[in-house]
Amino acid sequence: MGRHGTIAGRKEKQDSKRAAVFTKYARAITVAAKNGGDPDYNVALKHAIDKAKSINMPNDNIKRAIKKGTGELAGETYENGRFEGYGAAGVAVIVDVLTDNKNRTTAAMKHAFDKFGGNLGAPGCVSYMFDQKGVIVIEKTDEIDEDVLMEAALEAGMDDMVTYDDCYEILTAPNDFNDVSDALKAAGYEFVDADIEYLPSVEATPTEEHDIKNLKKMIEMLEDNDDVQKVYHNCTVELED
Repeated sequence: MGRHGTIAGRKEKQDSKRAAVFTKYARAITVAAKNGGDPDYNVALKHAIDKAKSINMPNDNIKRAIKKGTGELAGETYENGRFEGYGAAGVAVIVDVLTDNKNRTTAAMKHAFDKFGGNLGAPGCVSYMFDQKGVIVIEKTDEIDEDVLMEAALEAGMDDMVTYDDCYEILTAPNDFNDVSDALKAAGYEFVDADIEYLPSVEATPTEEHDIKNLKKMIEMLEDNDDVQKVYHNCTVELED
C-alpha cells in the first residue's frame, strides 16, 4: 500500500480547485448535519467541519451548510452513493458520491469509465481489494521529532506509521480514527489531510503509456464532478499530477 500524491501535489490541487472543494465539503457538512447540528454530539459533523477548516473554508459557508442540513435553511437533499469499476489496464476504482440526482450521477460515472477504456461494475466488484483505514498525514518538518510523534500516536491507538520523504502517514482502524486524530491535535500537530479512506490490499501496475494517460484523464474527470466526494484506486503509478 502506498500514498498517492506528494504534500506539494495535495496542496496545489486544493488551491487550484478550492471552489470545487468547498462545494464538496459543504455537501458533506449538510448531510452530516441531518443527524444533529452540534458537532460535540455528532462525530460525522465534527469530522466534516474539521475537513472544511483544513482548507480554510469560511465560517459563514460552514454555518450555512449546517443550517441546510438541520432544515433551518432550504437546500437540496443529498444521498450517499458508491460506484465501483475498472479503469484501463484493470486498475480497480471506487468512487464515493453525494448526489441530489442519482440518475444524473450514474450516467456521469458510466461516461467517465467508458470514455477512457474502463467499465463500471456492480457494487462490491472491487471493494474486496481495499481495506478501510483511518489516514492522518502530517508534513515532515524540523520541528517534529519522529519518535515523539510515533509515541503519541501509539498511545492514542494507531496501527502503523509510515515515513515518507515529505510526510508522516499515520494509519488507524476506522473506529480508532477520531481518538488518534483528537489526541494528535491536542498535542499540537497540524494535519495536511485526515480521513477514513480505502487503501488497496491488492495493487495494479500498468506498463503501457496510453493506459496510464487514460487512467489520469479518467481520475481527473471523476474528481472534477461536483457529485464526487472521493476517488480511490489501486494503481501504483502516480496518477495525480
